Amino acid sequence: MAAGAATQQFVPIDRVRDGIIVLKNGELRSVLITSSLNLALKSEDEQQAILLQFQNLLNSLDFPIQFFIQSRRLNIKPYMELLQARSAEVKEDLLKIQIHEYMGFINKFAEETNIMTKHFFIVIPYLPAQASGAGGAGLLSFGGGKAGMTGQDGFDAARIQLEQRIATVIQGLLRFGIRAQKLGTEEVVELFYKLFNPGEQDRDAPHVTQSTQ
Repeated sequence: MAAGAATQQFVPIDRVRDGIIVLKNGELRSVLITSSLNLALKSEDEQQAILLQFQNLLNSLDFPIQFFIQSRRLNIKPYMELLQARSAEVKEDLLKIQIHEYMGFINKFAEETNIMTKHFFIVIPYLPAQASGAGGAGLLSFGGGKAGMTGQDGFDAARIQLEQRIATVIQGLLRFGIRAQKLGTEEVVELFYKLFNPGEQDRDAPHVTQSTQ
């Protein structure tokens, strides 16, 4: 218990509300997950147009954003469970044998090959009151100090400002073919659970009750 309490002191997150991360210093963060774009498959003119739109997006922002790429070993467990359930429903012996052989092939292939997936995120901050001092660390770091958000009214006002920033970024990304959406509470919890517990990538994050304070 003491070890768990000591570990929590190094996690800058206070709570998650409506998909919005509230840091211990009162600052807010929202995380967008985005699609990807392979520039190498585009023509030279298309590449230049995409880069120009990306430059225009960055120049149009009056707040910082952070790009974060997560590489994660592919979890085949849900797929294998789906195949197992399908096998149980099949009545034909030949088809059942083929499904089990296919499952064996997938398991062996996954063991021998390091299959990785990449996820692309953009972190958008909002500081209810700018102050000097150290901010969070890594994915949550933008600087700033103790923010001045208190009570439900303070949170609602800050959330409106943050959502305006989110809309600006999403619209700017769409101009060059990148889709983005805001992570919900459970998705945020899963993201940070696996960041802080890299050895438990196959486990689901614990369920977190939505905060109302």
